[in-house]
Amino acid sequence: MSAPTQVTAHYNSPGRNPKDFVHSLPELSSNPSTADRTAYLSKLRAEVVELQSSINVFLTQKMEEDNVASGKSAVDDVKEEENYGEEVVEDDG
Repeated sequence: MSAPTQVTAHYNSPGRNPKDFVHSLPELSSNPSTADRTAYLSKLRAEVVELQSSINVFLTQKMEEDNVASGKSAVDDVKEEENYGEEVVEDDG
């Protein structure tokens, strides 16, 4: 069995265009040495980290776009994060 030459992720959400994230990997010979396997796995690990970073940037951008579209401000996000897991009682007076 040959090793994959790409690591990919697919984003799909209702009402949005799908997005593919693709990072290339080096070809691995059919009979790789231990050094070749180690190098391949090292590159795979690095590409997975890069893939995660790309996805995080993309999703953060989408969250910001959603906030702008809904009129929600960054201050609201900060308050939500500060109060995460806490019961918040709003002061009406």
